[in-house]
Amino acid sequence: MKKEKSILSHLDTDGNPQMVDVSEKKISTRTATAQSTVVFPVSVFEQLEKNKFLSSKGSIFATAIIAATMAAKRTADLIPLCHPLSLSQILINIEPGENLLLINATVKCDGKTGVEMEALTAASVAALTVYDMCKALSHDIIISQTRLLEKKGGKSDFNR
Repeated sequence: MKKEKSILSHLDTDGNPQMVDVSEKKISTRTATAQSTVVFPVSVFEQLEKNKFLSSKGSIFATAIIAATMAAKRTADLIPLCHPLSLSQILINIEPGENLLLINATVKCDGKTGVEMEALTAASVAALTVYDMCKALSHDIIISQTRLLEKKGGKSDFNR
């Protein structure tokens, strides 16, 4: 098991928030995959499947994919201490399960800092978009388990 770090990199020595200085880091290819789960009441999921995940607002999957892509690109605008990154790839995959949708977001860049926050933001916003597209059917939809699955590049890799 990997040892956890004991300091927070986004705080200076006085405890004030700071953006991490990445100027001395080497540019490397960095990828991250995050996942969010959207759980539906059985009757709602059956109705969505029957309608091929199309709603009166349009394709639930297509809308969530576009929203996730936009969110990944705007992560630094949403999370105050994130570095703005030039992303080279954003892949969003939505798979139906048993009364749920699994949303995976994979983000890639060549840079000095990782893309975990971009992947987590993309997966979260895709889940929120699915909720928005489906809330007319039920407010008993649950967004759960938004989590990092994997990151590669930089000093260390992570795999759940």
